[in-house]
Amino acid sequence: MPDPDPFWWRDAEPSRPRKVEGGIQIHSTRGQVARTWWSQRFLSVLESLGVGGRLSRGRSYARAGQIVSLTIDVGGVVAQVQGSRPQPYQVRLGVPAFGKAEWAAVAQALADEAAYAAALLNGEMPRDIERVFEAVGLSLFPANERDLAMDCSCPDYAVPCKHLAAVCYVLAERFDADPFQILAMRGRHRDALLEELRTRRSAAPPPAHGEDLSEVMDRFWVGGDVPEQFAGPRTPPDALLDQVPPFPIEVRGEQVAQLLRPAYRALGAEI
Repeated sequence: MPDPDPFWWRDAEPSRPRKVEGGIQIHSTRGQVARTWWSQRFLSVLESLGVGGRLSRGRSYARAGQIVSLTIDVGGVVAQVQGSRPQPYQVRLGVPAFGKAEWAAVAQALADEAAYAAALLNGEMPRDIERVFEAVGLSLFPANERDLAMDCSCPDYAVPCKHLAAVCYVLAERFDADPFQILAMRGRHRDALLEELRTRRSAAPPPAHGEDLSEVMDRFWVGGDVPEQFAGPRTPPDALLDQVPPFPIEVRGEQVAQLLRPAYRALGAEI
């Protein structure tokens, strides 16, 4: 066996990366990166899979704008990250995409729940959306190590390396701005999903119970009898005058309250 190259360190990557002009960077300069529950969930999934402790290695790369390019599409993300070598590293983060039948089941489940459909049509990710996927035997976020592929062309053996970790941070911030990109990775883009939801909602049959509003307009605002617990002794219409302190002046020798009493009684008789 030949001796190891005594000058192996010449190929080792220096610690300082090459600066990128106009690179993709996260807006968070310190502290937590993810702002919404769904991007936080994405990062927490990575932690649960045992790679979260190494994500911090790429935070400085993400903040410095070392990502040259990043594309989110069906099946995951591909990116170029600039290290200290002349050529950027090729980075890939992959997840399995769902098939047509699987997405049809998800879309029907989302359309059946008005709250889910309304949130998605409003550009938000319903907080319980993971339950919808679980109910049809799927997982929106990676469920285990086999559900998440992470590759980088750099010589670092650790997974994720700092280049992959930087992409994860940028990805989380992208999810903050557009949660539909999570769904796009699984195989359904925003416009296609929303159009399918609208179609399924409009094709849904009306509820089996209840009446059409146009059929009940003549009695829509008609109230029933006053419940017995709300009925009580009738208060004289001029009782309020008995609670008013005496006026310091009189009108032609009469208290003002006494002059007003006939008017209150007349109003009470008309109601």
